[in-house]
Amino acid sequence: MTRSALDEHLRRNGVSRRRFLQFCAATAATLGLPLDAVPALAAAISAARRPSVIWLSFQECTGCTESLTRSHNPTLESLILEHVSLDYHHTLMAASGTAAEGARAAAEAESAGDYLLLADGSVPLKDGGIYSTIAGRTNLEMLQEAAKGAAAVIAIGSCAAYGGVPGAVPNPTGAVPIARIVKDKPVVNVPGCPPIPTVITGVLAHYLMFGAVPELDGLGRPLAYYSDTIHDRCYRRPFYDQGKFADSFDDEGARSGWCLFKLGCKGPTTHNACATTRWNDGASFPIQSGHGCLGCSEPGFWDAGSFYAPLSAPIHLDPAVTLSVAAAGAAAGAAMAIANRRRKAAARQVHQPAAVADLEKPL
Repeated sequence: MTRSALDEHLRRNGVSRRRFLQFCAATAATLGLPLDAVPALAAAISAARRPSVIWLSFQECTGCTESLTRSHNPTLESLILEHVSLDYHHTLMAASGTAAEGARAAAEAESAGDYLLLADGSVPLKDGGIYSTIAGRTNLEMLQEAAKGAAAVIAIGSCAAYGGVPGAVPNPTGAVPIARIVKDKPVVNVPGCPPIPTVITGVLAHYLMFGAVPELDGLGRPLAYYSDTIHDRCYRRPFYDQGKFADSFDDEGARSGWCLFKLGCKGPTTHNACATTRWNDGASFPIQSGHGCLGCSEPGFWDAGSFYAPLSAPIHLDPAVTLSVAAAGAAAGAAMAIANRRRKAAARQVHQPAAVADLEKPL
Protein backbone atom coordinates (compact mmCIF):
# COMPACT_ATOMS: atom_id res chain seq x y z
CA MET A 1 0.00 0.00 0.00
CA THR A 2 1.46 3.38 -0.95
CA ARG A 3 1.66 6.42 1.30
CA SER A 4 1.36 9.41 -1.04
CA ALA A 5 1.90 12.97 0.15
CA LEU A 6 -1.27 14.55 1.43
CA ASP A 7 -1.49 17.26 -1.21
CA GLU A 8 -1.34 14.61 -3.94
CA HIS A 9 -3.97 12.50 -2.20
CA LEU A 10 -6.32 15.45 -1.70
CA ARG A 11 -5.87 16.62 -5.29
CA ARG A 12 -6.73 13.16 -6.52
CA ASN A 13 -9.92 13.24 -4.46
CA GLY A 14 -11.03 16.66 -5.74
CA VAL A 15 -10.50 18.60 -2.49
CA SER A 16 -10.35 22.32 -3.36
CA ARG A 17 -7.84 24.73 -1.91
CA ARG A 18 -10.69 26.67 -0.27
CA ARG A 19 -11.91 23.60 1.59
CA PHE A 20 -8.36 22.70 2.60
CA LEU A 21 -7.67 26.19 3.99
CA GLN A 22 -11.00 26.16 5.84
CA PHE A 23 -9.93 22.92 7.45
CA CYS A 24 -6.53 24.33 8.41
CA ALA A 25 -8.09 27.48 9.91
CA ALA A 26 -10.59 25.49 11.95
CA THR A 27 -7.89 23.08 13.11
CA ALA A 28 -5.63 25.95 14.16
CA ALA A 29 -8.51 27.40 16.17
CA THR A 30 -9.22 24.12 17.99
CA LEU A 31 -5.51 23.81 18.83
CA GLY A 32 -5.38 27.37 20.16
CA LEU A 33 -3.01 28.55 17.42
CA PRO A 34 -3.17 32.12 16.02
CA LEU A 35 -4.49 32.70 12.51
CA ASP A 36 -1.02 33.58 11.25
CA ALA A 37 -0.08 29.95 11.96
CA VAL A 38 -2.56 28.72 9.33
CA PRO A 39 -0.12 28.97 6.37
CA ALA A 40 2.49 26.97 8.29
CA LEU A 41 -0.11 24.40 9.25
CA ALA A 42 -1.27 24.15 5.62
CA ALA A 43 2.30 23.77 4.36
CA ALA A 44 3.17 21.13 6.95
CA ILE A 45 0.05 19.08 6.28
CA SER A 46 0.39 19.37 2.50
CA ALA A 47 3.96 18.11 2.51
CA ALA A 48 3.39 15.32 5.01
CA ARG A 49 3.25 11.71 3.99
CA ARG A 50 -0.04 10.15 4.96
CA PRO A 51 0.69 8.27 8.18
CA SER A 52 -0.67 4.81 8.71
CA VAL A 53 -3.24 4.58 11.48
CA ILE A 54 -4.20 1.33 13.18
CA TRP A 55 -7.29 1.53 15.39
CA LEU A 56 -7.85 -1.32 17.86
CA SER A 57 -11.16 -1.75 19.70
CA PHE A 58 -11.20 -3.67 22.96
CA GLN A 59 -13.78 -3.65 25.80
CA GLU A 60 -15.93 -0.81 24.50
CA CYS A 61 -19.40 0.02 23.21
CA THR A 62 -18.40 1.46 19.80
CA GLY A 63 -19.51 4.88 21.09
CA CYS A 64 -16.10 6.44 20.34
CA THR A 65 -16.29 5.32 16.71
CA GLU A 66 -19.91 6.48 16.52
CA SER A 67 -18.82 9.88 17.85
CA LEU A 68 -16.13 10.21 15.21
CA THR A 69 -18.49 9.33 12.39
CA ARG A 70 -21.29 11.70 13.50
CA SER A 71 -20.13 14.33 11.05
CA HIS A 72 -21.55 17.21 9.03
CA ASN A 73 -20.41 18.17 5.57
CA PRO A 74 -17.79 19.55 5.26
CA THR A 75 -16.22 18.37 8.47
CA LEU A 76 -12.89 18.17 10.21
CA GLU A 77 -13.58 14.50 10.76
CA SER A 78 -14.05 13.55 7.12
CA LEU A 79 -11.05 15.62 6.04
CA ILE A 80 -8.71 14.24 8.67
CA LEU A 81 -9.63 10.72 7.61
CA GLU A 82 -8.47 11.71 4.12
CA HIS A 83 -5.19 12.87 5.63
CA VAL A 84 -4.35 9.54 7.24
CA SER A 85 -4.35 6.02 5.93
CA LEU A 86 -6.76 4.18 8.21
CA ASP A 87 -5.37 0.72 7.59
CA TYR A 88 -7.24 -1.17 10.31
CA HIS A 89 -10.49 -0.52 12.13
CA HIS A 90 -12.64 -3.61 12.31
CA THR A 91 -15.86 -1.55 12.57
CA LEU A 92 -15.21 0.76 9.62
CA MET A 93 -13.12 -1.34 7.22
CA ALA A 94 -14.71 -3.31 4.40
CA ALA A 95 -12.58 -6.39 4.98
CA SER A 96 -13.32 -8.88 7.74
CA GLY A 97 -11.90 -12.04 9.23
CA THR A 98 -8.60 -13.24 7.79
CA ALA A 99 -8.42 -10.38 5.27
CA ALA A 100 -8.82 -7.75 7.99
CA GLU A 101 -6.16 -9.28 10.20
CA GLY A 102 -3.88 -9.58 7.20
CA ALA A 103 -4.29 -5.84 6.50
CA ARG A 104 -3.35 -5.03 10.08
CA ALA A 105 -0.26 -7.24 9.99
CA ALA A 106 0.80 -5.73 6.65
CA ALA A 107 0.39 -2.17 7.96
CA GLU A 108 2.39 -2.96 11.10
CA ALA A 109 5.21 -4.44 9.00
CA GLU A 110 5.31 -1.77 6.28
CA SER A 111 5.14 1.24 8.62
CA ALA A 112 7.02 -0.19 11.59
CA GLY A 113 8.14 2.60 13.89
CA ASP A 114 6.03 5.22 12.11
CA TYR A 115 2.34 4.34 12.45
CA LEU A 116 -0.06 5.80 14.96
CA LEU A 117 -1.87 3.31 17.17
CA LEU A 118 -5.33 4.35 18.33
CA ALA A 119 -7.18 2.18 20.82
CA ASP A 120 -10.59 2.46 22.39
CA GLY A 121 -11.85 0.27 25.21
CA SER A 122 -10.15 -1.16 28.27
CA VAL A 123 -7.99 -4.30 28.32
CA PRO A 124 -9.07 -7.26 30.48
CA LEU A 125 -6.27 -8.97 32.41
CA LYS A 126 -8.16 -11.42 34.62
CA ASP A 127 -7.88 -15.11 33.71
CA GLY A 128 -5.31 -14.36 31.06
CA GLY A 129 -7.48 -11.80 29.32
CA ILE A 130 -9.97 -14.33 27.90
CA TYR A 131 -12.95 -11.99 28.34
CA SER A 132 -12.26 -10.08 25.12
CA THR A 133 -10.60 -11.59 22.08
CA ILE A 134 -10.25 -10.72 18.39
CA ALA A 135 -9.47 -13.43 15.84
CA GLY A 136 -8.79 -15.79 18.73
CA ARG A 137 -6.21 -13.49 20.32
CA THR A 138 -6.60 -11.61 23.59
CA ASN A 139 -6.74 -7.81 23.62
CA LEU A 140 -3.58 -7.82 25.74
CA GLU A 141 -1.62 -9.84 23.18
CA MET A 142 -2.84 -7.71 20.27
CA LEU A 143 -2.07 -4.41 22.05
CA GLN A 144 1.42 -5.48 23.05
CA GLU A 145 2.21 -6.57 19.51
CA ALA A 146 0.82 -3.44 17.85
CA ALA A 147 2.43 -1.06 20.36
CA LYS A 148 5.93 -2.37 19.57
CA GLY A 149 5.98 -0.72 16.14
CA ALA A 150 3.93 2.38 16.96
CA ALA A 151 5.38 5.88 17.01
CA ALA A 152 2.77 6.91 19.58
CA VAL A 153 -0.41 5.56 21.11
CA ILE A 154 -3.68 7.47 21.51
CA ALA A 155 -6.18 6.07 24.02
CA ILE A 156 -9.62 7.08 22.75
CA GLY A 157 -12.42 7.38 25.31
CA SER A 158 -12.60 6.97 29.08
CA CYS A 159 -12.51 3.16 28.90
CA ALA A 160 -9.11 3.28 27.17
CA ALA A 161 -7.86 6.19 29.28
CA TYR A 162 -9.00 5.03 32.73
CA GLY A 163 -10.76 1.67 32.50
CA GLY A 164 -14.19 3.28 32.18
CA VAL A 165 -17.41 1.33 32.58
CA PRO A 166 -15.77 -2.13 32.14
CA GLY A 167 -13.40 -1.22 34.97
CA ALA A 168 -16.15 0.00 37.30
CA VAL A 169 -16.64 -1.77 40.63
CA PRO A 170 -16.45 -4.75 40.93
CA ASN A 171 -14.43 -4.85 37.67
CA PRO A 172 -15.17 -8.52 36.91
CA THR A 173 -12.77 -8.78 33.95
CA GLY A 174 -9.80 -7.04 35.59
CA ALA A 175 -10.05 -4.20 33.05
CA VAL A 176 -7.14 -1.74 32.89
CA PRO A 177 -6.41 1.36 30.75
CA ILE A 178 -4.03 1.37 27.79
CA ALA A 179 -1.29 3.23 29.68
CA ARG A 180 -1.15 0.41 32.22
CA ILE A 181 0.12 -1.86 29.43
CA VAL A 182 2.11 0.50 27.16
CA LYS A 183 5.05 1.91 29.10
CA ASP A 184 7.70 2.57 26.45
CA LYS A 185 5.78 4.80 24.02
CA PRO A 186 4.06 8.19 24.33
CA VAL A 187 0.43 7.61 25.31
CA VAL A 188 -2.13 10.39 24.83
CA ASN A 189 -5.39 10.01 26.74
CA VAL A 190 -8.46 11.45 25.01
CA PRO A 191 -11.16 10.69 27.60
CA GLY A 192 -14.89 11.21 27.37
CA CYS A 193 -17.81 8.82 27.10
CA PRO A 194 -17.50 9.34 24.21
CA PRO A 195 -14.90 12.01 23.37
CA ILE A 196 -15.78 15.02 21.22
CA PRO A 197 -14.96 14.19 17.56
CA THR A 198 -12.91 17.35 16.99
CA VAL A 199 -10.79 16.56 20.04
CA ILE A 200 -9.85 13.21 18.51
CA THR A 201 -9.05 14.78 15.15
CA GLY A 202 -7.29 17.75 16.75
CA VAL A 203 -4.78 15.40 18.35
CA LEU A 204 -4.21 13.72 15.00
CA ALA A 205 -3.78 17.11 13.30
CA HIS A 206 -1.23 18.16 15.92
CA TYR A 207 0.77 15.02 15.25
CA LEU A 208 0.59 15.64 11.49
CA MET A 209 1.91 19.17 11.89
CA PHE A 210 4.59 18.72 14.54
CA GLY A 211 5.46 15.03 14.35
CA ALA A 212 4.95 14.74 18.10
CA VAL A 213 2.15 14.40 20.61
CA PRO A 214 0.70 17.63 22.09
CA GLU A 215 1.51 18.96 25.55
CA LEU A 216 -0.25 16.85 28.17
CA ASP A 217 -1.58 17.33 31.69
CA GLY A 218 -0.87 15.06 34.65
CA LEU A 219 -3.42 12.53 33.41
CA GLY A 220 -1.96 12.37 29.91
CA ARG A 221 -4.70 14.54 28.37
CA PRO A 222 -3.99 17.24 25.73
CA LEU A 223 -3.89 20.60 27.52
CA ALA A 224 -5.46 22.30 24.50
CA TYR A 225 -8.74 20.56 25.34
CA TYR A 226 -8.57 19.51 28.99
CA SER A 227 -6.88 22.40 30.80
CA ASP A 228 -10.12 24.12 31.91
CA THR A 229 -13.12 22.71 33.71
CA ILE A 230 -16.52 22.82 32.06
CA HIS A 231 -17.59 25.07 34.96
CA ASP A 232 -14.86 27.57 34.00
CA ARG A 233 -16.34 28.05 30.53
CA CYS A 234 -20.02 27.28 31.09
CA TYR A 235 -22.49 29.89 29.89
CA ARG A 236 -24.55 29.21 33.07
CA ARG A 237 -21.62 30.19 35.31
CA PRO A 238 -22.99 33.71 36.00
CA PHE A 239 -26.12 32.11 37.52
CA TYR A 240 -23.94 30.00 39.80
CA ASP A 241 -22.12 33.11 40.95
CA GLN A 242 -25.46 34.83 41.58
CA GLY A 243 -26.75 31.87 43.60
CA LYS A 244 -29.47 31.04 41.07
CA PHE A 245 -29.98 27.28 40.81
CA ALA A 246 -32.60 24.98 39.32
CA ASP A 247 -34.07 22.75 42.04
CA SER A 248 -35.66 20.31 39.59
CA PHE A 249 -35.46 19.69 35.88
CA ASP A 250 -38.89 21.20 35.27
CA ASP A 251 -39.04 24.20 37.63
CA GLU A 252 -38.91 27.86 36.70
CA GLY A 253 -35.17 28.01 37.30
CA ALA A 254 -34.55 25.19 34.84
CA ARG A 255 -36.77 26.88 32.26
CA SER A 256 -34.84 30.13 32.80
CA GLY A 257 -31.50 28.45 32.18
CA TRP A 258 -30.21 28.66 35.77
CA CYS A 259 -27.22 26.67 37.01
CA LEU A 260 -27.71 22.89 37.34
CA PHE A 261 -25.25 22.46 40.22
CA LYS A 262 -27.92 21.34 42.72
CA LEU A 263 -29.12 18.71 40.24
CA GLY A 264 -25.74 17.00 40.28
CA CYS A 265 -23.81 18.80 37.55
CA LYS A 266 -20.14 17.72 37.74
CA GLY A 267 -18.91 20.65 35.64
CA PRO A 268 -16.79 22.16 38.46
CA THR A 269 -14.61 19.03 38.67
CA THR A 270 -14.64 17.95 35.02
CA HIS A 271 -11.94 18.95 32.57
CA ASN A 272 -13.11 18.91 28.95
CA ALA A 273 -13.89 21.17 26.00
CA CYS A 274 -17.65 20.50 25.88
CA ALA A 275 -18.60 24.06 26.85
CA THR A 276 -16.43 25.63 24.13
CA THR A 277 -16.02 23.10 21.32
CA ARG A 278 -19.46 21.55 21.89
CA TRP A 279 -21.02 18.70 19.93
CA ASN A 280 -22.69 18.21 16.54
CA ASP A 281 -20.62 20.79 14.71
CA GLY A 282 -20.71 23.17 17.67
CA ALA A 283 -24.49 23.04 18.09
CA SER A 284 -24.80 22.17 21.78
CA PHE A 285 -23.53 20.20 24.77
CA PRO A 286 -25.30 18.37 27.63
CA ILE A 287 -25.66 21.38 29.93
CA GLN A 288 -27.04 23.50 27.10
CA SER A 289 -29.55 20.69 26.47
CA GLY A 290 -30.76 20.94 30.07
CA HIS A 291 -28.87 18.10 31.74
CA GLY A 292 -25.96 18.38 34.15
CA CYS A 293 -22.47 17.19 33.28
CA LEU A 294 -21.79 13.56 34.34
CA GLY A 295 -18.03 14.05 34.61
CA CYS A 296 -17.33 11.37 32.02
CA SER A 297 -13.84 12.64 31.13
CA GLU A 298 -12.57 12.17 34.71
CA PRO A 299 -11.16 8.94 36.22
CA GLY A 300 -13.69 6.72 37.94
CA PHE A 301 -16.70 8.79 36.90
CA TRP A 302 -18.94 5.71 36.93
CA ASP A 303 -18.12 5.00 40.61
CA ALA A 304 -18.12 8.62 41.80
CA GLY A 305 -21.63 8.45 43.26
CA SER A 306 -25.03 9.49 41.95
CA PHE A 307 -25.05 11.56 38.79
CA TYR A 308 -27.84 13.61 40.38
CA ALA A 309 -26.34 14.32 43.81
CA PRO A 310 -24.59 17.72 44.09
CA LEU A 311 -20.86 17.73 44.66
CA SER A 312 -21.23 19.86 47.81
CA ALA A 313 -22.90 23.06 48.92
CA PRO A 314 -22.26 25.86 46.39
CA ILE A 315 -19.94 28.67 47.43
CA HIS A 316 -21.91 31.80 48.28
CA LEU A 317 -20.17 35.11 47.71
CA ASP A 318 -21.04 38.43 49.29
CA PRO A 319 -23.27 40.65 47.10
CA ALA A 320 -20.49 42.95 45.93
CA VAL A 321 -18.28 40.07 44.85
CA THR A 322 -21.24 38.26 43.34
CA LEU A 323 -22.12 41.20 41.12
CA SER A 324 -18.49 41.63 40.12
CA VAL A 325 -18.00 37.97 39.27
CA ALA A 326 -21.35 37.76 37.48
CA ALA A 327 -20.46 40.77 35.35
CA ALA A 328 -17.08 39.25 34.57
CA GLY A 329 -18.74 35.96 33.70
CA ALA A 330 -21.23 37.66 31.41
CA ALA A 331 -18.44 39.63 29.75
CA ALA A 332 -16.40 36.46 29.30
CA GLY A 333 -19.41 34.72 27.80
CA ALA A 334 -19.95 37.57 25.37
CA ALA A 335 -16.26 37.59 24.46
CA MET A 336 -16.36 33.85 23.83
CA ALA A 337 -19.39 34.24 21.60
CA ILE A 338 -17.62 36.94 19.60
CA ALA A 339 -14.47 34.84 19.39
CA ASN A 340 -16.46 31.85 18.16
CA ARG A 341 -18.13 33.95 15.48
CA ARG A 342 -14.78 35.34 14.40
CA ARG A 343 -13.27 31.85 14.36
CA LYS A 344 -16.05 30.55 12.13
CA ALA A 345 -15.76 33.58 9.87
CA ALA A 346 -12.00 33.13 9.64
CA ALA A 347 -12.47 29.46 8.79
CA ARG A 348 -14.70 30.53 5.91
CA GLN A 349 -12.64 33.44 4.65
CA VAL A 350 -9.03 32.76 5.63
CA HIS A 351 -6.40 34.09 3.22
CA GLN A 352 -8.64 34.61 0.21
CA PRO A 353 -6.51 35.50 -2.82
CA ALA A 354 -7.66 37.96 -5.44
CA ALA A 355 -8.55 35.15 -7.84
CA VAL A 356 -11.29 33.48 -5.80
CA ALA A 357 -11.86 30.96 -8.58
CA ASP A 358 -8.42 29.51 -7.90
CA LEU A 359 -9.66 28.31 -4.54
CA GLU A 360 -12.17 26.00 -6.15
CA LYS A 361 -9.48 24.22 -8.16
CA PRO A 362 -8.05 20.96 -6.81
CA LEU A 363 -4.89 21.34 -4.72
